[in-house]
Amino acid sequence: MRFALTALTDELRRLKTAGVKTVAVSDASIAALRETMASRAQPAVGPELKAVPPLPVAGVKPVLPTKPVTAKPSPVPTLPAPPTLTLPDGGKQIRWDALLALVQNDPVCRAHVRPGKKVVLGVGHLDAKIMFVGEAPGAEEEVQGEPFVGPAGQLLTKMIQGMGLKRSDVYIGNIMNWRPELPTSANGEQYGNRPPTEEEMCYCLPYLRAQIEVVAPALLVALGTTAAQGLLGFGSFKALGDIRGRWAEFAGKPLMVTYHPSYILRNQSNRSKRMIWEDLLKVMELGALPISDRQRGFFLDK
Repeated sequence: MRFALTALTDELRRLKTAGVKTVAVSDASIAALRETMASRAQPAVGPELKAVPPLPVAGVKPVLPTKPVTAKPSPVPTLPAPPTLTLPDGGKQIRWDALLALVQNDPVCRAHVRPGKKVVLGVGHLDAKIMFVGEAPGAEEEVQGEPFVGPAGQLLTKMIQGMGLKRSDVYIGNIMNWRPELPTSANGEQYGNRPPTEEEMCYCLPYLRAQIEVVAPALLVALGTTAAQGLLGFGSFKALGDIRGRWAEFAGKPLMVTYHPSYILRNQSNRSKRMIWEDLLKVMELGALPISDRQRGFFLDK
């Protein structure tokens, strides 16, 4: 529980840094939290010792123990050292297929994927000029085994189309190959997401580097604070606004940092959309993509 609360606190700090002032919580999430707290509040009763309520005494209220019983916190799991990957010689498709087999059979990745869910690797054109990098799969992604297929992914697809490209023209990946875990409800479903830890991203980074090596894009685009931290290093910046829109470097490739598409889902103003679009215009310029006057004017206040 302490691990989950820490993860939730980190996520709220991340949203606050990004300028989010309110957070919507679904009824299902509230119900799951109440269920978890209620189950933890029940006293532990052994098979031969039953909890017996105090006997009533006339004129006297029973005094209940006031000292809370605290459960021993579950230790945060420690991951092994990141894997060393060796891909076979051959064309891009042969090497990518080998990489997919490696990640799908990685015992650590498999151990962190719940039953019925999938390990996720990137998708797209293996000769793409532009590679988008997010932080981790979400609920829809771990079901389909493909990054950015939920609401944020649908918005990313529209952003790519605004650049004059198709989703199939670019490559889209995540640093993480599994959805970072949170406690589940009684039916085994996880509600909500948490940002991956530094240790989790360090373990998965070799798989991202291998994808970059196979695809060999001309440039990278980091989507959101957590992805930028994973690529540039934790503590390398205080707020995303300090580095977004500026070129950095990862794996020898130019790296543009911008907001995650989910930022636009929460902030529908033209100002928010324009900030991301200005970053994408810089990507288009460095990628030698044609830019029309109409594209340059997207989301400008009239």
